[in-house]
Amino acid sequence: MTTFTAPKGTFDTLPPESATFLAVRDALTAPLRAAGYGYVETPVFEDTALFARGVGESTDVVSKEMYTFDDRGGRSLTLRPELTAGVMRAFIEHKLYAGQLPVKLYAVGSNFRYERPQAGRYRHFTQVDMEALGVDDPALDAEVVQLAAAGFRALKLQNFELQLTSLGDANCRPQYREKLQNFLAGLDLDEDTRRRATINPLRVLDDKRPDVAKQLTDAPLMVDHLCDDCRRHYDQVREYLTDLGVQWIEAPRLVRGLDYYTKTTFEFVHNGLGAQSAIGGGGRYDGLSKELGGPDVSGIGYAVGVDRTLLALRAEGLIGEPPARVQAFVVPLGDEARRRGLRILAELRNEGIPADFAFGGRGLKGAMKSADRSGARFAVVLGDRDLADGTAQLKDLTTSDQRAVPLTDLARTVKELLS
Repeated sequence: MTTFTAPKGTFDTLPPESATFLAVRDALTAPLRAAGYGYVETPVFEDTALFARGVGESTDVVSKEMYTFDDRGGRSLTLRPELTAGVMRAFIEHKLYAGQLPVKLYAVGSNFRYERPQAGRYRHFTQVDMEALGVDDPALDAEVVQLAAAGFRALKLQNFELQLTSLGDANCRPQYREKLQNFLAGLDLDEDTRRRATINPLRVLDDKRPDVAKQLTDAPLMVDHLCDDCRRHYDQVREYLTDLGVQWIEAPRLVRGLDYYTKTTFEFVHNGLGAQSAIGGGGRYDGLSKELGGPDVSGIGYAVGVDRTLLALRAEGLIGEPPARVQAFVVPLGDEARRRGLRILAELRNEGIPADFAFGGRGLKGAMKSADRSGARFAVVLGDRDLADGTAQLKDLTTSDQRAVPLTDLARTVKELLS
């Protein structure tokens, strides 16, 4: 018989480790909820043209890495390689721009890219994504960066740094683009890289190959050719970040892997992850809405890799034993005890106490082994004699102390002991 395994470059997140995954995800989204960002969920697949126009045809994401297929109606669809384009599509389709601005949204979900699997890089990965749409304000840029940093700080990460730059806008980038293309024309580049330089020369600055990187030492940098408005905008962003206590490193060669960024651009990198050091990043994308057929409004956002953040936490030794899934485990002995035990189980859960039950009709020894394996603090043992007395035996599995507790007080007693 054929057996199946997860596709190459993907993975399963399973208990008990999945509890840590959820805790990390929730810690990264908590600052967003506190700042008034609302949750949005978009389809896992979209029209292929959305990513071609939104992400950029010159990017590796679009040209090499997308999972694209034709559906039964002949429509070209693509599994989302990132979340921003889909959120922006929803923003436009549902006319969210007609309400209060900025529109603050966040999303959490799986993305898919066909890449060579390696440590920290998978074909299926999870991101926390946020977008603040409709307002161009350096103070908003600073809030966005600070919220990303707050998520990492909440997880007690230390060994990361924030890299920051500005990529200009439609006023100053064309002149810089011409300067950069003239510089690149004099280099010894392969045909594919020259094609990339023609479409989007900024992408060449992101080339990690040593034979290309060494030729880029004297390349002109966008941050040195900003117009007065972009320079003023960038200066204000840095001033606000200083006010917020956020430290950064100037990164004039920073080029994110997507084409839509303008002005403020940033990346968080962790020094314990080797080549795949980025754990999150983002920036402003003031032309994206218009490019996708919406109003000409600005936007800024970021994406943080949950999987990458988990690797960073492991690198710093910050991941301990996964928390117990339950705090109480009901062990019934006999048919009547099973009926009453199920009611006790419901009562415990109604009091907000995570609880489980010895299903399967096992004897006392087997049921207590299950209680130990569950990680529960307490076992509630219920036999015929206990039922006759209107009590249950409450056993502390960490100390082995045991006492009889009236059934009417059981849930309240467990709750008090846990608190």
